[in-house]
Amino acid sequence: MNEEKLSFKYELEKKAPRLAPGGITRGASVKDFPASVGLAGVSMRLAPGGMRELHWHANAAEWGYVITGSMRNTLVHPDGTSYIDNFEPGDVWYFPKGYGHALQATGTTECHFILIFDNGNFSEDHTFSVTDFIAHTPKEIVAQNLGLSLAEVDLLPKGEAYFALGEVPDDSSALAQPRLVPELISKHRYPLHAQAPRVIPGAGKQRVVSQKEFPISETITGSLLELEPGALREMHWHPNADEWQYYISGQAEMTVFLAEATAVTENFSAGDVGYVPMGAGHYIKNTGNEVCRILIGFNAGNYEAIDLSEWLASNPDDVLITNMGVAKEVIAKLPQNKLFIRPAEGK
Repeated sequence: MNEEKLSFKYELEKKAPRLAPGGITRGASVKDFPASVGLAGVSMRLAPGGMRELHWHANAAEWGYVITGSMRNTLVHPDGTSYIDNFEPGDVWYFPKGYGHALQATGTTECHFILIFDNGNFSEDHTFSVTDFIAHTPKEIVAQNLGLSLAEVDLLPKGEAYFALGEVPDDSSALAQPRLVPELISKHRYPLHAQAPRVIPGAGKQRVVSQKEFPISETITGSLLELEPGALREMHWHPNADEWQYYISGQAEMTVFLAEATAVTENFSAGDVGYVPMGAGHYIKNTGNEVCRILIGFNAGNYEAIDLSEWLASNPDDVLITNMGVAKEVIAKLPQNKLFIRPAEGK
């Protein structure tokens, strides 16, 4: 493997976007970002009233996180159960593979959100839009199916809408009420920012939403990691999942260790995407002067991590003396427990 050709960084927000009235989207699959074999991601923005039309994904489940703005999602299950949920910054959703859904911005400002898919080969080739489906079905069939006249079918879109722009939804309007009454308790929304974080004083914090907290999310676990300036998310690895990262703010350095004397170090800024293969050792260090916020997705329903400090601390001193080839005085300086996030030097 040629180290010079390896990269675990993709500048997502610099990619030429797909534009249409109502929205803008940038995506990265394994085709764009060759390292990202297990997960893919999209950065999408909807204008007020903008809609990502009714659609479904044939080859991937979808996990979403709202960065700014507000939105409304609609969803249908194979058993006919439907859901309508409203989302604010910090909220998360999960839609299983093949479930029909739509996304619409509901506030007075743009809604920016990140989508993570549990398949690196996710692409629009495996996304099916309702307008595209109707436009490429004989209109006599569409008329019979929907109870419309042929003249009314001719008024429908002649191709895929993808994005649509309408009025900002008004909850008090009859037009905003569900045609079919959804269940009162939703399975598909999790308020991640309402979760009490794991805090390392002076160093950072982490919030995690796995299937344990969010049962519908069977194939994706999400994490929001915040690192203070100079802080280090210590050397670790994930034995059960690949890792996909979106840098929301700040700057960071990451090295990905791939065994056989191969390691790749890269620097990240807001809008970049990072990737770590399952089992590969890595760290993340905040190299900037502000808090570095990173949205992380794992392609497994449960969260697993092995931190180097905890592993070393669990071994007898004589094991470490033999393994490292150093005196016991050096081993005595090693961490005696799990660090997780280490503050900047001097703190």
